[in-house]
Amino acid sequence: MAGLLALSRAIDRMNEFIGKWVSWLILLAVLVSAANAVIRKTLNMSSNAWLELQWYLFGAAFLLAAAYTLRQNEHIRIDIVYGMFSRRVQHWIDLFGHVFFLMPFVLLMIYYFVPYVSLSYRSGEVSTNAGGLIIWPAKSLLLIGFSLLALQGISEIIKKIAIMRGDMDDPTPFISAHEHAELEAKALAEEIRS
Repeated sequence: MAGLLALSRAIDRMNEFIGKWVSWLILLAVLVSAANAVIRKTLNMSSNAWLELQWYLFGAAFLLAAAYTLRQNEHIRIDIVYGMFSRRVQHWIDLFGHVFFLMPFVLLMIYYFVPYVSLSYRSGEVSTNAGGLIIWPAKSLLLIGFSLLALQGISEIIKKIAIMRGDMDDPTPFISAHEHAELEAKALAEEIRS
């Protein structure tokens, strides 16, 4: 189990690094969007390449940060039902979801994206819009994003098993939305008092 936990930590570090740096793509997409809008309104000219670049940047941020979001345990779940169970049952639910839903879906997507991206790259596929960008880099982001998500899924499965076996402490103890709101209110009250 020590070797698997080391692998899990390496995957976590990689996705943490990528996730933090990818967040800058949102700022870049906003700047490209703003510049494109200003040029379009003031100079009455536009470019499909700038518009597509904006889409590519946003798509890259979304796809490359999905694994980071899973790592941070920030994916959407139904807390009303989830919060009714003990932490051990919650770990079983998470493990079941990762093994039987996340991993089959992610692996299926990777299976289909490999020939999809490969064909796009080999053909030198470009946008059908006049002045548009090449498409294969955007398509490759799909493959990269789902590959990172698959790796993070493996890491999460390893951690769930280790937690349930008692080989590691729970890094993300569950806090219900109500408890989270109470903690935030207490923190805000303390901040106001100081």
